[in-house]
Formats: sequence, structure tokens, C-alpha cells
Amino acid sequence: MSPQSAVQSTHPLQRLFAYARSYRKQIWQATICSVLNKIFDLAPPALIGTAVDVVVQKQNSILGRLGVKDVLGQLVILSVISFVIWALESVFEYAYNRLWRNLSQNIEHRLRLDGYAHLQELELAYFEERSTGGFMAILNDDINQLERFLDGGANDLLQVTTTVVIIGGAFFVLAPTVAWMAMLPMPFILWGSIAFQKRLAPYYAEVREKVSLLSSRLSNNLSGIMTIKSFATEDYEVERLAEESEAYRQSNRRTIALSAAFVPLIRMIILVGFTATLLIGGVEAAAGRLSVGTYSVLVFLTQRLLWPLTRLGDTLDQYQRAMASTNRVMNLLDTPIEIHSGNISLPMERVRGEVELQQVSFAYKGRAQVIDRLSLHIPAGKTIAIVGATGSGKSTLVKLLLRLYEVQAGTITLDGVDIKDLRLRDLRRAIGLVSQDVFLFHGTVLENIAYGSPGATPQEVTIAAQIAEAQEFIEQLPQGYETIVGERGQKLSGGQRQRLAIARAILRDPPILILDEATSAVDNETEAAIQRSLEKITQNRTTIAIAHRLSTVRNAHCIYVMDRGKIVEQGTHEALLQQNGIYTNLWNVQTGGKVRE
Repeated sequence: MSPQSAVQSTHPLQRLFAYARSYRKQIWQATICSVLNKIFDLAPPALIGTAVDVVVQKQNSILGRLGVKDVLGQLVILSVISFVIWALESVFEYAYNRLWRNLSQNIEHRLRLDGYAHLQELELAYFEERSTGGFMAILNDDINQLERFLDGGANDLLQVTTTVVIIGGAFFVLAPTVAWMAMLPMPFILWGSIAFQKRLAPYYAEVREKVSLLSSRLSNNLSGIMTIKSFATEDYEVERLAEESEAYRQSNRRTIALSAAFVPLIRMIILVGFTATLLIGGVEAAAGRLSVGTYSVLVFLTQRLLWPLTRLGDTLDQYQRAMASTNRVMNLLDTPIEIHSGNISLPMERVRGEVELQQVSFAYKGRAQVIDRLSLHIPAGKTIAIVGATGSGKSTLVKLLLRLYEVQAGTITLDGVDIKDLRLRDLRRAIGLVSQDVFLFHGTVLENIAYGSPGATPQEVTIAAQIAEAQEFIEQLPQGYETIVGERGQKLSGGQRQRLAIARAILRDPPILILDEATSAVDNETEAAIQRSLEKITQNRTTIAIAHRLSTVRNAHCIYVMDRGKIVEQGTHEALLQQNGIYTNLWNVQTGGKVRE
């Protein structure tokens, strides 16, 4: 069994306690307050029994035998004790409510932050194999489920346990001959609770899985709303959502059918104990073998002992939901990080930008080799271009350089140092990426340009926008730089988003600039403007330009042509045209020249 499997086989409650070690003091405080509250809550039946004894036996009551002969004095003492007990019960109820609720909020907050932080450290492949909606279900719904249990369920379990221990002990002290009747249902209730818990666990695990799939469907559809509308598939998507929602509903229905049976069954078992105590205890009191006050206490305590157990069904229901959610959250936190940071720091000002790939090979999981023993030298401060047909491995090189994926053979060095030995964040800070798939955050134009450069001034943002040829369209927006771009920048055109992404990279001023189809979403006029700006910003900066449109890279110092994961041609634009190979064919396709068969 692997270490991760061993951890995941541990009971979720143990995993939660291990995680919440730093909150142990608060857990103990909340636990003590819950127990003390229940102790004071159970005192009134004993006071009622004592009061009955005072009224019936007067000087011969318990307090009378303790030296207080006056009935009025006895009642005054009982009244004072009652006031103190009720006050303490209220104080501890306030205390445990506040402690448990704050504890649940603290753990929820820390779990969400730790879960998200851990998620960010996982390799890109982990995200490509899973859905965003599934992650949202874990970080939001599952953590909220745990919070709901800690808010009330933990206290309920503690108070039920306290009730059983204290009242059970009191029964055997006050009336051992009758006590067994009240306690008789307890083994059956405990056995039934454990049995239900075991039966419910897989059902709730299935419910959490179904809600994850439902969240994935909703997240995916909302992200693709434009595609849904353009293909007029609204009805089809409603049907698909209905299938996921129905699966979730049926999963819950099976769970409810089992959990709903718990309380009625427990009630019937409780009825046996209560009736036996009421009947046989009454016979004992009538025969004089049990005092009236003690009989009153027993009847009250039997009710206080057994009837709260009917709530155990709801508490166990909460508990099982919380444990299913805890498992999912902890499994995320226990997911091993595959790509680890190196220890060598690399301040940006020290980066020269010389990149070398030596016999690098890589294949995506379950697929053929994408990069095959590729070697490539990129001199510092030079602009090189990588071109080739779709699927030749161009964009994969970018992911390997950023260590979004790990090379499976060979090495990649930056300024002579293996990138595996560099601090991961230093490596990525040294590289500015302008991808063909531009992502803008929901926020203002200014915030999106300044993303990654938190200390940038508005003036610096404006200069970057001017260089990226974005200033003109920004000024035409309703609020200029304060215009909200919408989720993923949906309020802007593809070309506008691309120019903001270029401005973002310019502002960051990285030693290495990667342009992955940076002008793929712009018109010819905008492309020409961007090319002018790129000529300025690529001076004395290592630049890697990946392009389908060869016109954008014809001025590169060297152009590398990739085919099936290998470099098959290299040289300047003019030199490659003279070779009359793959590059020439690609050029002719784009310029309308004669294409080689």
C-alpha cells in the first residue's frame, strides 16, 4: 500500500483532528463548555425531586437531614441553587456556541486557503484531467458541509455522551433496582447508531461525488454559454443538466430512505425503557421502597436521557455528510506535488537569458512522444522563432521551459543552471508569457495590465499600454482604465484582450519573453502595430516567438522548424526559403505561392 493510500484509509475524523492540531486548545475549551452546559442542564430534575421531598417529607427531606429544618429555608436554598444553575447553564451555552462557531469558521477559513494554495502547487496535468466544477465543490460545498457539522453536530454528540454518562451514573446511585430498565435500550441504540453509520457512509460518499459532477456540469456550461447560444443547444444542455441533477436527487433519495428510518426505530426502543421506568418505578414508589422524590427524579431523568437520543439521527446524518466531505478535502490536501522547487535563487536582475535544451524528450500521459531528443540553444538577448504544423510540439516546449510539465529525459538550463535546481517562482518570474489563450481576470483594465506587477504606478501602466498599441482603444472604453473587462475579459474583443496581455508582459519587463501565437487574434493592421512595439521590447531581451503566421517572425535572428517533436530546419528567413523544405512550403501556403506536394 502506498503512503498516500495508507493516509486515505485512515478514518476522516482522525485526519481532521491531525489537521486541526493548532486548534486543540480551542477544541478543548469548546468541549469543556459543552459538557458543563449539559451538566447544569441536567440538574433541574434533581432539584425538582428534592423540592417534592421537601413538600412531602418536610423536616425529613434531604436538606432537613443536612440540618436545615425550616421548610421555607429549604425552599429558599433550592431557589438560590436553581438560579445559580440556570445562570451557569446560560453562561456555558453562550460560551460553547461562540467557541464552536468560531472554531468552525477558523477551520473552514484555513482549509479553504490551504486547499487552494495546495491546488496551485499541483502540476498542470492534474488540472487537465479534472474539472473546475469538481474543485469548486471541494473548496466550497464540502468545506461548508464540515462547517455546518462543527457549528452544531459536534456539540450534540458531546452532550448526548455526557447525558448518558451522568444520568446512567445517577440512576445506579439513586435506584439500582430500577436503573437497568432505563439503561436497557442503550446498547440497542448504540448498536443501531453504529450500524446506521456504517450503512450511511458509502451513501454519503456517493452523494458528494454526484454533487461534484453536478457542479462540474454547471461550471462548464456557464463558461461555454456563448457556444451554447450560438449552436442553439439550450434545450440539450437543460436535458444534460437534468440527468446530472436527477442522479444527485436519486442518490440523495436512497440516503434519505435509510437515514429517515433511524429516528422512528430509536423512538420505539426508547419507549420500552421509558414505559418500564414509569410502570415499575411507580410500583416501587407506591410500595414505599422508593421515595416519591426519587421516583420523580427517575421519571424526569429517563425522559432527559432517552428522548434526546431521537436527535441522534439528525446528528449522525450531519456527521456522515461531514466525514464524506472531510475525506474529499483531505484527499486534495494529501495529493502529492510532483514538480518541486529547486533551492537556487535567481533574482531577475541577474538573469542573462541564455537557454539551452539538451536531448529533451517528453510525452503526455497515455500519448505518443511529443518532444523527441530535442536540442536547442537560445543565446541571451536574441530573438528566435519556433514554427511548424499544429501538433509538432511548439507550445509543449513553452510548458517545459516554465516547468508546467517536467521533462522525462534530457535537461533544460537557464544561464547554465538546470531549471530543476532553480527556485520555481524565480524561474517563472524571469519569464513573461503572452499566450494565444489570453486570460483576463474580472476587474478593471488597469488591474489586468498591472497583474503580476503589484507595485506598478498608473503612469507605468499607461506607458506599457502605449507600447502594446492598446492606449487608443482603452481611451475609447466607457471608463477608460477603470472599465470592468468582465469574466475572462468577455467585454473585450479577442484583439483587445491580446493587446492587454502584451501590455501586462511589457510592464513586468522580464529578461525572457515568450510569445505563443501573440498576434493570433488580431487583424492585419493591429498585427503591424504590435510588431512595431515588439521590435522595441525585444531589443537586448531573450525572446522566443512561437507562430503559425510566418510573417510575424521573419525578422528573428534564427527560425527553428519543428516536425514531430524534432528540429528539422533552422536558419534565417531567407536561408530557410533557399532550402526549399518544410519552411518554404509553409511560407507558400500563407503567401499563395506554389505548394510542394
